[in-house]
Amino acid sequence: MKHLFLLAAKSAWNRRLTLGLTLVAVTLSVTMLLGVERIRHDARAGFAHSVSGTDLIVGARTSPVQLMLYAVFRIGEATHNMRWQSHLDLAAHPDVAWAVPLSLGDSHRGFPVLGTTPAYFEHFRYGDAHALDFAAGTRFAGVFDAVLGAKVAAQLGYRVGDRIVLAHGRGGAEHADKPFVVTGILAPTGTPVDRTVHVALEAIEAIHLDWQGGAPLPGFSIPAEFVGKFSLKPKEITAVLVGLKSRAGVFKMQRHVAAYDKEPLLAVLPGVALAQLWQVMGTVEQALLAVSAMVVAVGLAGLVAVVLAGLNERRRELAILRSVGARPGDVFVLLSLEGLFVTVAGGILGVALLAAAGALLGPLVQAHYGIEVAPRLVSFEELRLLAAVIAVGLLASLVPGWRAYKLSLADGLTPRL
Repeated sequence: MKHLFLLAAKSAWNRRLTLGLTLVAVTLSVTMLLGVERIRHDARAGFAHSVSGTDLIVGARTSPVQLMLYAVFRIGEATHNMRWQSHLDLAAHPDVAWAVPLSLGDSHRGFPVLGTTPAYFEHFRYGDAHALDFAAGTRFAGVFDAVLGAKVAAQLGYRVGDRIVLAHGRGGAEHADKPFVVTGILAPTGTPVDRTVHVALEAIEAIHLDWQGGAPLPGFSIPAEFVGKFSLKPKEITAVLVGLKSRAGVFKMQRHVAAYDKEPLLAVLPGVALAQLWQVMGTVEQALLAVSAMVVAVGLAGLVAVVLAGLNERRRELAILRSVGARPGDVFVLLSLEGLFVTVAGGILGVALLAAAGALLGPLVQAHYGIEVAPRLVSFEELRLLAAVIAVGLLASLVPGWRAYKLSLADGLTPRL
């Protein structure tokens, strides 16, 4: 058997130009298949690690997935806000340990702005209960102080002490008369926090004192130094992150929020909302994997076609092997091994190409799409997909092997007119 492996390797090397093109196709298809699986896995992990230690997320009544998307991931916009008094009632509940209000809607050069309180930096957790750390500076203290996420600072080149201007809504008119000073830059977290500008809850009210209906009041402006003369207590907020004294009472608190009679509210468990989100995304994931599998199938079909097309040119070669003692089974194994070599080589090169692409493009993917691609060679799930590709490649290689097996010695030596 050993001599067949050596003979198959030498035969494949002699036909390296033809098989090389097929090898490229198999390599790229394997890279695509494993890449889709890796991004799918890392996207799930990134979403799951974006918030931890929070028992409930409370907001105006909507779908749980939508509330989770805009409150945690800054995706989309809230259809309704909740009243500030509702947050105070919730925070005063005897089962609540802490409640952190969130106010969203404004932006800075494409990055979302989050209005909150200093309690956000004390209670917010991500990953395995990691607290937020500062890479530079400190949390906001004044009305016009701002704390930047790591990606905001890195991409826009900000440092502590720089001045920034917020925009109304998503890229609307700027609040140029009320600039903010960067007081702190958070350490990278791999979560939406990295792409967020954090300001005091009072700051959201301050920049909108002289605005009405989403536009500045004509001929009326309140300078930044005079905002302290007005009440900056918010009237509405977007959502509240809630931590309970005992997690055993989470469903009781969820029912309490649902029965709140002053306004319709919704309380969602982050884990349950994420599970619902992935149910929605499951069809898309399966579709992407199916497309990738079809690409692999096309690559393997090309391999079979190339080997079969070369059989007519190799009939005399195979006949000579038969004449010197090779059995029909040996010819079958020889042709099957050639296809298997190409599949295995394509799988190995695909893994290497994926690892290189992850190292080079991983920071870019995280910066633009918020997906942290963990640097690794191959995971267990990717290894299973790779084994499946090699198994299918072996089955596909049996086709030209069987065809060669059927060729008779006389057919190979008989000249064609």
